[in-house]
Amino acid sequence: MSIITDAQSSPESSARQADARDGVDMERLAAGHDAVLNDLMERHATPVFHFLCRMVGNEDDANDLAQETFVRVFRARASFRPGGKFSTWLFTIAANLARNHFRWRSRHPNVSLETETGKAEQTLGSTLPALDPAPNEQALAAERTATVRAAVAKLPEDLREAIVLCEWEELSVADAAAILETTPKAVESRLYRARQLLREKLKSWL
Repeated sequence: MSIITDAQSSPESSARQADARDGVDMERLAAGHDAVLNDLMERHATPVFHFLCRMVGNEDDANDLAQETFVRVFRARASFRPGGKFSTWLFTIAANLARNHFRWRSRHPNVSLETETGKAEQTLGSTLPALDPAPNEQALAAERTATVRAAVAKLPEDLREAIVLCEWEELSVADAAAILETTPKAVESRLYRARQLLREKLKSWL
């Protein structure tokens, strides 16, 4: 295989191509091609939904917030900076909506961390895919996942955001800082404090 082919198929090259495609679509959206929003949603709706699930701990709320995220994208289409990274801008909108949701929920505390996902007796803590382990291992994995999710959900808002973005979404510290509108140093500090708290809360599982 040639060096050119390798370069073209590298993750970095694919990411640049995806960013360029997003940029073109946002230019078209701003120019009045409203149907382009469907293409953006097709590429980004699932990652945004998963991110919001981890942030708010409830699939119904995450679905509503994901839809609202793209409503905000459409409304603010003219403010997107050409040459900017669309995914960062998109996740910034989603993160702000999640913050607003938590503030609203703190004033209306009626949502359980173990809200069912719609499937019989299945909660958010048991939705990670498994490779057909034994039943006892499945139960243990589900319990561990639920415990981790609950521990993350109880972190202070700024620490939870950093953990979700950098650990679960696997974003770089720089990208997380852009989404959270802070500095990379601040994100690193939040990650350190979050990991310390999680180690303490989850020490029986470590």
